[in-house]
This record gives sequence, C-alpha cells and structure tokens, in this order.
Amino acid sequence: MTIQKYIVAIFLSILEKKKLKKLSIMSFFRFVGAILFLVAIFGASNAHLSATFYDCTCPNVTSIVRGVMEQRQRTDARAGAKIIRLHFHDCFVNGCDGSILLDTDGIQTEKDAIPNVGAGGFDIVDDIKTALENVCPGVVSCADILALASEIGVALAGGPCWQVLFGRRDSLTANRSGANSDIPSPFETLAVMTPQFTNKGMDLTDLVALSGAHTFGRARCGTFEQRLFNFSGSGNPDPTVDATFLQTLQGICPQGGNNGNTFTNLDISTPNDFDNDYFTNLQNNQGLLQTDQELFSTSGSATIAIVNRYAGSQSQFFDDFICSMIKLGNISPLTGTNGEIRKDCKRVN
Repeated sequence: MTIQKYIVAIFLSILEKKKLKKLSIMSFFRFVGAILFLVAIFGASNAHLSATFYDCTCPNVTSIVRGVMEQRQRTDARAGAKIIRLHFHDCFVNGCDGSILLDTDGIQTEKDAIPNVGAGGFDIVDDIKTALENVCPGVVSCADILALASEIGVALAGGPCWQVLFGRRDSLTANRSGANSDIPSPFETLAVMTPQFTNKGMDLTDLVALSGAHTFGRARCGTFEQRLFNFSGSGNPDPTVDATFLQTLQGICPQGGNNGNTFTNLDISTPNDFDNDYFTNLQNNQGLLQTDQELFSTSGSATIAIVNRYAGSQSQFFDDFICSMIKLGNISPLTGTNGEIRKDCKRVN
C-alpha cells in the first residue's frame, strides 16, 4: 500500500467511526484540506513508489534477493557494505536509477568516477539480476535491486529492517561528471559535504545517520593515508587521529609502501556488525576516513550532538537510519514509462 493510500484509509476509518460529528463545517473542510495536502505531498515525494509494486508481477522478489545476499554474505562479510555503497552513490547522481551499474561501449561509466574507484558489489548485483530474470523476466529494475539488497544486507549484519518501496526504473545513460561532483569523496570537509546532502533534499541528521553505514565494511589505504603522514600538506598527521590508532594505521599503510590493495576495517571494534560502535569510535577520534571524523571533530558543528546521541542510543540511530534510507531511496526515481527495466544491469536493453 502506498503512503497516499494509508492516509486516505486513516481518513475513511475516522469517518466510519463518526469521530467527525463534533467538528464544525469549517473545521471539517480544514481537516479534508489537510488530508488532501498530505496526499499530494507524499504523492510527489514518493513518485508512485509502493511496497506492493511487485505483489502480482514478482511476488517472491524479496525472498529471491535475500537468498542471493545470504549466500554471498557467507563468503564475503563485505557484501552488505558493498551494496549499500552502490545504492548511496547511485541515488546521489541523477537519482536512484541504476546508472552506477552501466558499463558498456558508448557510455562514460560512473564506475570510473573518483568517488567510485574501488567500489565493489557489481558481481553481487549481477547474481541477483540473473536469479530474478530466471523467475520474473523483465520485471524487477536494477535500481530496485540496489534498494532492496541494501536493506537485506543491513539486516543480515544485525541492523534494522524496513519496508522498501518499489517502482523505480533504470536509466538509459550514466553521468560520470555528476558522480565526480555530487558524491562526497573520503577527503571532504564537513563544509563541503553539507551542501552535497542539502542539494539532494537531505539534512545534517541524514548525513550523520547515513555515514553510520560505515559501521561495517572496509576501506583501501588510499582513502585515508593522506591523514597519516602529510595531512593537508602540513608534513604531519591529521591531529584529530587518536595517537594509538594512528600508529596502527601507519603500520597497515606504511609511508611509501605498495598499499594500493590493502584494506582495513571502517569500524575497528565490530567490523562486520551493523551497530552504533561507529559513533563511539568517532568520540574516541578513531574514525577511519576524514569524512567520518569530521562529523565529531568539526568545532561547533551541530553534527557533534547527533554523533553523541547515536553513540548513546543504538535504537535512536537505527530509527533515524531507516528514515534516512527511505529518504535516500526516494531521490528522483524514474517511474511510469520513463527509463526501462534492464535485462542486464551493466547495459541498456
């Protein structure tokens, strides 16, 4: 059921229970006007996405995707983290349209954009798509696969579950320049990241909550080693890195070493679990990426209080993370007859 239908159902329920009897004519019309306003607002923001979109055309979509994710998770603890990164990076460039997956002749793939260097999980998407095409050919979009697999990956790692809305369609092209400009790189300051989020209709709570996805997964040395030896050309390490943590990282990624394919955990305490330890790490100056530690170490920032709140309450983090993920998945999706349903996520039909 769509959010619009939920609102209408609530309205009809109130009518049936005759709770409007005591309302004046003016109050009644104000109430109806408010209902219609909410329907219009939520209708626009969700762009016809629905939790029941595949109920008739591919009723087993969730179990099929979960089956593939469970299988991949058993052999790759990073599976969920890889997928949620793809979903985030996809939605921040022209909306949630699966454009990050395109990789064919004639298209400047977003995979080669600087923020996407080293991104993984494309093979997992291919496996999911193959499984779905075997059962429901030409039905489930690659953009919806990213949204659903992200939720399942978080849940498999011990994180929260939420109801995923469906109905996104796939783009016919990619936008590498947009990927380079719109996706936060690991080297950004909070001042740079903030407009990247607000330009997508997201706020500081969304920024901090979604950054919490770094509670699982790994990162290459190249994404953080600039903090270890010569931060911002100072000749010294980033002063916001805890001294013991710094020594550990310098041992993993030695200066001048061949560190291109060396990974380390984004969350040093519970690297494979989806929990709130990431925020405790930030309080201890043990955020791996510059973009992580900026959330707590930027003096006077409103993000500090949000980090503290999440560090003290995993349930608060989970609640806000769910809201932010739904919000993320609603960024400018292609719906209706726009775009297509790709048969192969790597190429247009």
